[in-house]
Amino acid sequence: MKGAVFLCLLGAVLVQSQYSWDGPTTGRPSSGRPSSGGPSSGGPSSGGTSSGSTTEGPSPSVCLTDHASCGCCLMQQQLYRMESFFNMSLNELQRDLERAENVLNDIRATRSAFSVALTNDRWCLGPFRDVVPVVYQHVFINLAGSYSIQTGKFIVPRSGVYSFSLTVYSDAGSAGNTLAACASLYHNNILIAGPSDRNAQDQEDSSTSVVALHANAGDEVHVKLPIGCYLCDNNSHFNTFSGFLLYATD
Repeated sequence: MKGAVFLCLLGAVLVQSQYSWDGPTTGRPSSGRPSSGGPSSGGPSSGGTSSGSTTEGPSPSVCLTDHASCGCCLMQQQLYRMESFFNMSLNELQRDLERAENVLNDIRATRSAFSVALTNDRWCLGPFRDVVPVVYQHVFINLAGSYSIQTGKFIVPRSGVYSFSLTVYSDAGSAGNTLAACASLYHNNILIAGPSDRNAQDQEDSSTSVVALHANAGDEVHVKLPIGCYLCDNNSHFNTFSGFLLYATD
């Protein structure tokens, strides 16, 4: 833009000695007759002005007589139009970018997911004479940090519809032993699901429950081990507890 304006101004300076907005300058002969100094001729002695010069504005045929200056001004006008157009386009792009950033920030704010396993080593939990909480120690993912490995509870970060899954597994140790693979999923101490497998016909069994429920911010979702049940796990991660936000409702 600046370069084009500079070229236009330079062109106007170069042609100033030859042309003006009224056409060629007065240095050229107007009619081929010598000027007279008499009063009737309007010469210098009369104090008038020469008929070959004028102070009026541009004539309608200025672009026919002064091509360089006229072309420069037309170019400037076109450049101003282009600059206005690109400024408007840039403003639209900036507004679109702001809207996209707001949507992305909202998506980031609503992300919530966790998936944990009972342990990463060979270990069995239970059986107990009382209902006890199950604290899953091995974390696969804990997006937003809403699951606590100290309490085993998932604290709902944002109101919405969540999906939760609970898989239980146990090993009786040997064929014929009583197998009690069971656990209970709670939402604010209300029983939601209780996958279990009580079977003495083989050495190991498992069970899975998947639920979708609406939860409010601050709610607790956790797992408890019922009386007489026990879970066994190792680095194969048979016992898992997972959940994620399907969509927010606030």
